[in-house]
Amino acid sequence: MAVGIFDSGLGGLTVLDAVSKRLPDVPFVYYADSAHAPYGVRDADDVFSLTNAAVRHLWDAGCDLVILACNTASAAALRRMQEGGLPQGKRVLGVFVPLIEALTERQWGDNSPPREVSVKHVALFATPATVASRAFQRELAFRAIGVDVEAQACGGVVDAIEEGDEILAEALVRSHVDALKRKMLEPEAAILGCTHYPLMEETFQQALGPDVKVFSQADLVAESLADYLERHPGMLGKGGQSLFLTTGDARRVSDRATQFLRRKITFQSV
Repeated sequence: MAVGIFDSGLGGLTVLDAVSKRLPDVPFVYYADSAHAPYGVRDADDVFSLTNAAVRHLWDAGCDLVILACNTASAAALRRMQEGGLPQGKRVLGVFVPLIEALTERQWGDNSPPREVSVKHVALFATPATVASRAFQRELAFRAIGVDVEAQACGGVVDAIEEGDEILAEALVRSHVDALKRKMLEPEAAILGCTHYPLMEETFQQALGPDVKVFSQADLVAESLADYLERHPGMLGKGGQSLFLTTGDARRVSDRATQFLRRKITFQSV
């Protein structure tokens, strides 16, 4: 009955933490492709190839449903995987769908014409690859009109977080927010378009100011997954225990994960 959660590194642990609290009886298999992180500086074909390999590993581990807890993978690989055809009984979901739903105030399956929404000026903070894909802008435009999105590629932030350098990560976040504000003086909302970024949410909020609503993904994904599993209970796979898998150095990744979640996490190498 396990559900797979995939990320290029450790940022998806923010999603894992939220979904584990929301669904305490569901085992999760977390797969970190640490050997190839970060994905945010790779081209779309490379991201697709790496994501596809990771997802197949999770299917082999007994996970019929896999969550791409990586915005770069969701933006660059998800649609291509779905259009290419998935094996019978397997599903792959991305993490920015619940975020788009919250921002546009409509369900993903609502294909009615786009309409005006309350938020008009949105700042998007994401990896260079996610920004280049324009996936957020495309999905927003399909569902809402009159929304101005200003994207800021946040180079270096994921690397600093993965290395555990909080001081550097905070400095980079403030620098990227300043750069965004030079392009959009008064954003009404901000999207943290990388699952690493909730670890720096307080810094983003302080730099943006109290009047900017910050949309983070973890809790939104948790609620969306709970609703999905209630509607599709058969998608719980055959795997019966929680596992943490990594393509990187298991000891090093375990130490970083334990630091992130403030509880003991032990990864196995694959």
